[in-house]
Amino acid sequence: MVASEGIDKGPLALRGGQVLTPDGWRSTDLVIESGRIARVGPADDVMRVLDVQGLLLAPGFVDIQINGGHGFDLVSDPAGIWPLAALLPRHGTTAFLPTIVSSAPAAVEAALGVLAQRPTGFVGAEPAGLHLEGPMLNAERRGAHQARHLREPAATPTQAWSAAAGVALVTLAPELPGAAEMVAELVGRGVTVSAGHTEATAQELDTARRAGLSLVTHLFNAMAPMGHRHPGVIGSALADHRLIAGLIVDGIHVDPTVVRAAWNAKGPGSIALVTDAVAPMGMGPGRFELDGRNLVVSAGAVRNAEGRLAGSALSMDQAVRNLVAFTGCPPDEALRAASTVPAAAVGLENKGCLVDGADADIVVVNAALEVVLTVCRGEVAYLDEQAEITVGS
Repeated sequence: MVASEGIDKGPLALRGGQVLTPDGWRSTDLVIESGRIARVGPADDVMRVLDVQGLLLAPGFVDIQINGGHGFDLVSDPAGIWPLAALLPRHGTTAFLPTIVSSAPAAVEAALGVLAQRPTGFVGAEPAGLHLEGPMLNAERRGAHQARHLREPAATPTQAWSAAAGVALVTLAPELPGAAEMVAELVGRGVTVSAGHTEATAQELDTARRAGLSLVTHLFNAMAPMGHRHPGVIGSALADHRLIAGLIVDGIHVDPTVVRAAWNAKGPGSIALVTDAVAPMGMGPGRFELDGRNLVVSAGAVRNAEGRLAGSALSMDQAVRNLVAFTGCPPDEALRAASTVPAAAVGLENKGCLVDGADADIVVVNAALEVVLTVCRGEVAYLDEQAEITVGS
């Protein structure tokens, strides 16, 4: 339910909740004005108030790897970026990186074109730049990526890939010829670079890290397994807190016990929850498409015709609940893993935190960590129909 109706424009206060600040939970109000957090503090002078007594206020979720959802496949139909963005607040997501898997260069161009055409009066999660997952990947670890689209760095047309053009994140395999040079080039254009779909050794990953690589894409998935004499990307990521690891916490891509082990190894602040969601997310079991290929959703898993996992049906709010259930971590750590950590990982300076002056991107959840209310850039984008939230003064 999109719930801006009936809530006038102008300063707005969320009153009576527990606010997750950088210093921890704080019983206070939160005042919003002109799309920003005017202050985290008393709202006595604000006329329009939403009573969120007994609820938890956290930074809006930031999903840095999402290929689609609610029936939209962003690779075959990038026009779905904005309709999907309008639906994501029901899962607490207030910003995301539309993710384009290895595909023809025209697919990237089309997605960038859509990204630049913001609909008038849009209210929803902010598409904060593309995540290009490929095509510079290791064919042996391609997963559901089509082999015909894979390329080495020298053969990939990346001249137009920059933060200014709308590319926020690129996933590549650090062991490919010329990968370290490509990392340095992309980072120089303001693009965050991540290691993924890879068989890189620890030494090859370290070379890429020194060139500017700072992330690992869906840790454990589509990469060589860790050995006690050959740590590879997994061992290096677990041992190095400078590397942020994206993690798909659906209980399918990574066993809950391994999720707990990774959390214990890296701790809060070094793991970013991601969904890697595809069109079936939010739709239930059935048949769908990813880049023109058939997908089947059964028992929560999304698989292609070869039986390989092909993305997930996971939402960000479910990932938060799963992380708490799998690891026993406190809710504040899980909420930050879905917001503060991914926002910082890709350089979204005004998102992922509830402080004065930050973007007013807020998710309000109940004690079960279920989304009750989502605010995107100061606008109410979602309100649960069953929520006992009153509008008053």
